[in-house]
Amino acid sequence: MGMTMTQKILARAAGLDRVEAGQLIEGKLDLVLGNDITTPVAVTQFDKAGLSSVFDRDKIAIVLDHSTPCKDIKSAQLCAVCRDFARTHAITHFYDVGQMGIEHALLPEKGLAAPGEVIIGADSHTCTYGALGAFSTGVGSTDMAAGMATGSAWFKVPSGIKVELRGSLGRFVSGKDVILHLIGMIGVDGALYQSLEFTGEGAASLEMDDRFTICNMAIEAGAKNGIFPVDDKTRAYLEGRTDRPWQAFEADPDADYAQEIVIDLSALRPTVALPHLPSNTKTVDEAAGMPIQQVVIGSCTNGRLKDLREAAAILKGRKVADGVRCIVIPATQQIYLDAMAEGLVADFIQAGAVVSTPTCGPCLGGHMGVLSDGEWAVSTTNRNFVGRMGPISSMIVLASPAVAAACAVTGVVTDPASL
Repeated sequence: MGMTMTQKILARAAGLDRVEAGQLIEGKLDLVLGNDITTPVAVTQFDKAGLSSVFDRDKIAIVLDHSTPCKDIKSAQLCAVCRDFARTHAITHFYDVGQMGIEHALLPEKGLAAPGEVIIGADSHTCTYGALGAFSTGVGSTDMAAGMATGSAWFKVPSGIKVELRGSLGRFVSGKDVILHLIGMIGVDGALYQSLEFTGEGAASLEMDDRFTICNMAIEAGAKNGIFPVDDKTRAYLEGRTDRPWQAFEADPDADYAQEIVIDLSALRPTVALPHLPSNTKTVDEAAGMPIQQVVIGSCTNGRLKDLREAAAILKGRKVADGVRCIVIPATQQIYLDAMAEGLVADFIQAGAVVSTPTCGPCLGGHMGVLSDGEWAVSTTNRNFVGRMGPISSMIVLASPAVAAACAVTGVVTDPASL
């Protein structure tokens, strides 16, 4: 029996000819990632274990993105721990205010993820880099500490779910709708500790930003990772970003999958996830009319340039509804610059939205958009758990940038096709 894409990457990392689902391996790491929330915990464990050096200062990335610019004394103290560690160990890829971006948009942009690589990060949405044909997954801060010291980590080889995508996306439908539809089908534990492997001509039709969104939310189905095959679009994205050698892996024709799912992209409608789970999905017309008080367009899921273009196309020449706060967050400084060059930032501001520096802030209820009691938000972020963006009485509806922008204009959940 053959191997999946994920299994082939892990076999390479472990120095083995083949691996099987359920097998425990020790794999070499190509990158270890942490942010301003998780890195300080890892540093504490690093020091507690008596470790004094990192395995490779070029293969560690620390990004200050969750609460920066620092929102309070505690966040400032956490960032100071990160800065001190990065300075002490001469970490090459350290991103502070002015250079930082939301980590899972920044690292691909900087060329720090490539096909065939094994990447761990002390953040659950590290699975984003599967869009580039890498194996990437979230780990705890203790694993991050061990990874920084040794350059290796233990893995249980996951079984795979093959998701064959057919057709192409229609108007106002994006990668966010694809992944919400899939999570709605299989549930938040439907891919528990399995790899979601996206294939088919429909997968090839998707733009890179859509692939990043889909892999980013693989964890919301319980998956260990999400991954796409490497094709010409992948290579074009890597051109000028990554000059080190990399290896693309393809699943064997006889790869053993635990499950196979077929999704017709052309049949999908704009989709939202109602409180309090990403699996609580409905098409936008089924949820239309629900009043909201806030819209957030951004995050590691949907803060890329394609996302901002889709939102701006709806907001341009229109106004944010009275009583609605619309917050737009470009995911990196470069995306911010590109959005300004295209006039998107002006479109947002003229519509009555506020445009923020890159930050994860509102996604985790940290800052720059915390909800109050009983308030509803439509957000392009990745989780709508109880209390995620504010008190337990607040509500989050997950949606694509197009849907979120339409909601900002009307003040209720709205199908963008109706505008």
